[in-house]
Amino acid sequence: MAEKKTVGIVGARGHTGAELIRLVAGHPRFELAFVSSRELDGQPVSAQVAEYEGPLRYANVQHESLGDFNVDACVLALPNGKSGACIEGLAGQGGDPVIVDLSADHRFDDDWYYGLPELTRDRYAGQKRIANPGCYASAMQFAITPVRDLIEGPVQCFGVSGYSGAGTTPSDRNDADKLRDNLMPYALVDHLHEREVSRQTGLAIEFMPHVAPHFRGLTVTANLHLGEPATIDAVRARYAGRYADEPLLRIDDEAPWVSRIAGRHGAEVGGFTLSEDGRRLVVVSTLDNLLKGAATQAMQNLNLAFGFPETEGIPIDPPGTRRNS
Repeated sequence: MAEKKTVGIVGARGHTGAELIRLVAGHPRFELAFVSSRELDGQPVSAQVAEYEGPLRYANVQHESLGDFNVDACVLALPNGKSGACIEGLAGQGGDPVIVDLSADHRFDDDWYYGLPELTRDRYAGQKRIANPGCYASAMQFAITPVRDLIEGPVQCFGVSGYSGAGTTPSDRNDADKLRDNLMPYALVDHLHEREVSRQTGLAIEFMPHVAPHFRGLTVTANLHLGEPATIDAVRARYAGRYADEPLLRIDDEAPWVSRIAGRHGAEVGGFTLSEDGRRLVVVSTLDNLLKGAATQAMQNLNLAFGFPETEGIPIDPPGTRRNS
């Protein structure tokens, strides 16, 4: 077997960092070179992520020293606004690794590939700088794209996410006591993902996010106004045709549930409902915000960058399977 590609992870303490470690550890052609975390410095990675069985320990790697590792690829799992110093550091020692940035820092930068493979892989031309899309933004685009040319006017998207999406820094939005029996609205206009989806689709997006008491998984209900009347059969055919060859996207007539997508690497789109006049379409899109909304998507992008099969190392459920939980 060919020598494995080395991958580093910066910001490995968070929920997404742990999912990235699991995916890289299980990939036949990648190996972890370092995992950087200030809070977990010195602890064995295997003590935090059981799926990793190697000797590696977390390290508090200074951003300016990242280039010392000379990795083939690095995933940045940091808050928005923190990627610049890492990118400069990775270029040290003359390095030029593939960089996948999970923050929003480069999603509006034309010099970076916007890595939503199911919708943008035809734009990939060997770029080494890859901006991972937002979790909500991915779900919204999966709901919109098959009927993009039919839509007239703004698109309204009502979103609900588990509290893992709020990260590990304590706040009201990841406080289990405050979330109990609650639905917490936030950033109801001008949310970053609203602007992200507007940029990608060319449509006006009106996005209203909420946090719920569950830990992982999100759902988006998209309200789409159509320029001409449609039939439900025509709508179903569009979605089925657009995503027919996508192993990580599942189409269902029923509205997908968050409890059935949590812990899974793909996305589900369904619940297609038309108004009586055929000009208002409602579509539901779900995915696990830590997986297809972040880590799994990053793995797809790494595979794409190195010419590996796009879903290599990503567990895929057989068609038609459902979770019982």
